[in-house]
Amino acid sequence: MMRTPATSLLRGALRASRTTTMIPRAAASTHAISNPTLANIEKRWEGMPQTEQAELWMALRDRMKENWAELTLQEKKAAYWIAFGPHGPRAAPPPDEGRKVALYTAIGVFTSFVIFASMRAFAGPAPSTMSREWQEASNEYLKGQRAEPLTGLSSEGYEGKGMIQSPPKH
Repeated sequence: MMRTPATSLLRGALRASRTTTMIPRAAASTHAISNPTLANIEKRWEGMPQTEQAELWMALRDRMKENWAELTLQEKKAAYWIAFGPHGPRAAPPPDEGRKVALYTAIGVFTSFVIFASMRAFAGPAPSTMSREWQEASNEYLKGQRAEPLTGLSSEGYEGKGMIQSPPKH
């Protein structure tokens, strides 16, 4: 390709069009936030509207982007309290929370007992396979089939109950 003044001009114009343009942005606040705004922030924070909270936090964040030696003591205290103070999810639990948890747990246990007892009261008789005779017959059948010959019912010297789980009838 030949290098002529025309191609150099075109190439320079193409390079200029590729560069990104700088977008001016608002500079961080360089003046201190007023003391009345930060005064007693610990007590006022929960009652402030969220927009005011956000504006105050953004102003403090912008101030913290600069040299921290220029921050006032009030700004440092407010920034620390907003970031780590006992508000929102870090707030202390209500004083009666333990009692409520115990009460609701007791209600849940009592309700489950009532459901269990009513199901047992209205249930039908036990199935025939739950009788002791049936379970003893199951043991004999398994011995005849040589089930579990190493450690189970059919092994030599087995002394377990096998399939018997019902109490004997008196």
